[in-house]
Amino acid sequence: MSPAVADQRRSQILVFLAAVVWAVGTAVGMGILGDGVSQQSRGLFSDHATLIAPHGPAFSIWSVIYVGLLGYVIWQWLPRWSATPLAATTRVPAAWALALNGIWLLVVQAGWVWVSVVVMVGLVVSLGILLDRVRFALAAAEIDMASVFAVPVTFGLYLGWICVATCANIASALVGSGVAPNDRLATILTIVVLAVVVAIVFVLGRRFSSQTVVTALSTAVVWGLAWIAVARFTGELRSTPVAWTALAAAALVALAWALRIRQRA
Repeated sequence: MSPAVADQRRSQILVFLAAVVWAVGTAVGMGILGDGVSQQSRGLFSDHATLIAPHGPAFSIWSVIYVGLLGYVIWQWLPRWSATPLAATTRVPAAWALALNGIWLLVVQAGWVWVSVVVMVGLVVSLGILLDRVRFALAAAEIDMASVFAVPVTFGLYLGWICVATCANIASALVGSGVAPNDRLATILTIVVLAVVVAIVFVLGRRFSSQTVVTALSTAVVWGLAWIAVARFTGELRSTPVAWTALAAAALVALAWALRIRQRA
């Protein structure tokens, strides 16, 4: 076995082991091996725990992301794609993204809320590295539809959702530390955080050259922001200022994406 093939096998096994950690964490998060995320840590991760928590149906995006992640784990083993630049350059950060997802769910199960914030930040970093590598791999060869779905679409959606989820995670940790979830200060901070989310998406949109990545990322962020607005308009923890700010933020992200599409055209 040549050194190149040996390296490939090691990275493939790394992805597989990370997928095992992810699967165990998912079983816990879904309530198969525990009470589920929304019931953990005194309900700090429910859709009414903080002003920036999205409404319950928003989390259905995980179904799409999880299908994509499972597809990636399988895709990177298949002979047709296993040696491609896209597979080779993304395996290690993908393994981190898979493992940290499972670890986050296990940490939440243990009730370590601030540790979960650290894990979430690590997840953002690993996804950012992965998608930064994607732009070079996409330029190196023609990419088929299976590869597009396995990497740019899946991990673009993943990062977009995690951008929103990280902010919600930090808010949950603050509320768990004694910060009131719905006073004036919480409202102001939430509005500021929503503005920061939009700024981050703009920066990432300029950083990633792949239109597919930017579209997936923007779609996930708009989805999350829209459901934050729904939660604040109709949920148990209501805030009209936060709801309108979330809607405006979603509109700005969508507008930025549309302008990019027009510019490319």
